[in-house]
Formats: sequence, C-alpha cells, structure tokens
Amino acid sequence: MYKLIRKILFTIDAEKVHYMVMKWLKFGYSISFIRGILKAMFVIQKPALERTLWGIKFPNPVGLAAGFDKDAKFTDQLACLGFGFIEIGTVTPRPQPGNPKPRLFRLPADKALINRMGFNNDGATEAAKRLSKRRERIIIGGNIGKNKDTPNENAGDDYEKSFLELYNEVDYFVVNVSSPNTPGLRALQDKEPLMQLLDRLQALNKQKGGSKPILLKIAPDLTNEQLDDIIEIITTTSLDGIVATNTTISRANLATPKSEVTAIGAGGLSGAPLTTRSTEVVRYIHTNSNGKIPIIASGGIFTAADAKEKLNAGASLIQVYTGFIYEGPGIAKAICKGLF
Repeated sequence: MYKLIRKILFTIDAEKVHYMVMKWLKFGYSISFIRGILKAMFVIQKPALERTLWGIKFPNPVGLAAGFDKDAKFTDQLACLGFGFIEIGTVTPRPQPGNPKPRLFRLPADKALINRMGFNNDGATEAAKRLSKRRERIIIGGNIGKNKDTPNENAGDDYEKSFLELYNEVDYFVVNVSSPNTPGLRALQDKEPLMQLLDRLQALNKQKGGSKPILLKIAPDLTNEQLDDIIEIITTTSLDGIVATNTTISRANLATPKSEVTAIGAGGLSGAPLTTRSTEVVRYIHTNSNGKIPIIASGGIFTAADAKEKLNAGASLIQVYTGFIYEGPGIAKAICKGLF
C-alpha cells in the first residue's frame, strides 16, 4: 500500500511533501480515535525489545534520527509510529533559515537522499518550549550544533547555549560536528578543537549534576587514524557514546546517472549507499574500544536485517531516517518484529 502512496508523494518536492505529510499526521493525532488506531497499528510493546543504556530504559532499539523533526514540532505524532526514541534537531542557539531551496533531493534508484538543509531551525528556545508541552513521554535526544555565522573559535558558546536551553527537556544530547552542510563545521572533528568542545560540555554537565548522557555524532568519511583519535577523545573526555554515522560527501558507486547527481550539487548523501560504510565504522569503533563505547548506529537501515547487521557489529541502538522515507510509517514496527 505504501509503495503506491510513495509513488504519488515522490512526484512532489521532497521538502514540501515532508511538511504536508506531517500536517496530515498532526491532524489525525488530534482526533482521539485516530490516535488510538495509529498506536494500535504501529506500536509494539515486548520486554524482549527493551534496552537499558545510560540508565534510560528504551522500549525498543529503533529510533528516529535527527533531521526529521528538527524543531520538536511532531514528537507526539511520531511517538505513535512505534519508535523507541526520537532525536530532534540539529538545534542551534539562534533561529536560522538554512540553505537556499531546493535543498532536499531523492535518488530512488539508490534508495537515497541528498540534503543540504543547513541546520534550518527555530532555535533552541522554541524547541525547548515545544518539548515542555508534549503529551507523549517518548525518550527524546537533543542534537545540537552551531549557527552558520558563528566562527569555529566561538563554537563552544553555541553548543553551551543550546545545551542549557534543552537540558530539562531531553533525555540525552548529541554533539553534531559532522554535518557537511555548515561551512567549516567538520573541522571541529579535529582532535584539539573537539577535545576543547567536549570538555566544556562535560564541565557544564557536571555543574548541572552530570545526569545527561552526551554523545558525539561522527562522519562516515573519517579515516581509521581519525577514528582512533575519536576513540581516544571519547575515552579521555568520558563521553557517553557515539552516533555513527552522519551523511557522507562521497558519491561513489551510485546507480543514479552521474549527470543527475552533478546537477543536484553539494550535500550529504544518506540511505542505502551508506549501509556498508556505516557498519564498518560501527564495527571499527566497537572492536578498537574493546566494546567500551556505546554506539547508536545510523546509516542505510531499511529492514530488520539491516538493523541486525548494525547490532551485530556492536551497536546498542539504531536510528532510521532515509529508510523511513522509503519504507513508510511501519518501518519501526517491521524492524522490531524482525528482532525478536
């Protein structure tokens, strides 16, 4: 059924149809019996699916990755689709419009997306306000970044502001220094600036009682030597884990014609082409940290088999985004059913 609906939806601009569908879902959620139907259709509650990490009990290991609900506008509605947790953002301290449109593109032949959204969001204050009013008590992650016009030397100030704004409303934090769509951001993945940033956030976390897990989201394009640095940094700063991985700047081995990909231009690639590399990064970190670093795997997860691959490689939890677009609202349920 969804495949037929997807054909229709894919005839509409990707960003426009995203908000159109979410408005439909929001309307349906506002009607109590439809809300009940959604939960009955998509939510699975099985003890075998539960995972406890950082003292948080996740009802299942299938989360929705950051980028889908940037502004925490739809957490209640998305909670009805069976996700074990939802990561909002990326949130910046000040509102910003993001990059010029069009900025989100489908590659159906590759089951992939290219996006150059550019951290478009309403700012951390608005996100915190919305989260404070939510009715569904799903686990929420807060993915934070810097504003586009903030120089890297002042990036720590931006991350601190968003951290403080969201602190009382989220269950864990993810530090995003790996998006390819904010100029210069990935330079913060270098060892020295990253250590400084994470130390600042950990000091702030300690002042607040140290109760919020902080994770780092990394790019799939890092070399093994850079991954070794990441492992050392996580260990040294006592960070709580890694999200592996963000989108890639690679365009290798795509089925989509090169001319079409070139015409789309810059942006991060997500979806099926990222499956193998994301798993490689998860396995490398798990193996070379002796399994001591908790990992949320993200990248090319469409099925229960994809999820198992990530979990077997060493992930504790998984996230979907592009798979949600291609597989539809039943993806969390389908993966969960395949895991027990």
